[in-house]
Amino acid sequence: MATSEPKWHPEAILDAEDARDWYTERSPLAARGFLLALDEAIRAVLDAPLQWPLRNDECRHYVFPSHYPYTLIYRLNPVVEVVAVMHQRRHPGYWRHR
Repeated sequence: MATSEPKWHPEAILDAEDARDWYTERSPLAARGFLLALDEAIRAVLDAPLQWPLRNDECRHYVFPSHYPYTLIYRLNPVVEVVAVMHQRRHPGYWRHR
């Protein structure tokens, strides 16, 4: 099922851009690290989209394996669709309307 690019919900793009901007304001190095972690998350999900647990919200959650407190939330529709790049300390259900 691996595809070369996921489909992105427009608000998920904003999530990622907001996180990137926040890190950029503090440290360009941290911003690059965040983007690398996001890229790693996308590649892992595209390589094995069924590997991460299906939650009650009908989405799968990939927790970044780095010190960046983010979860990539996606669904298979039938391709990988990124629904949110969720900060783990933000109100957890903010993205569910997507």
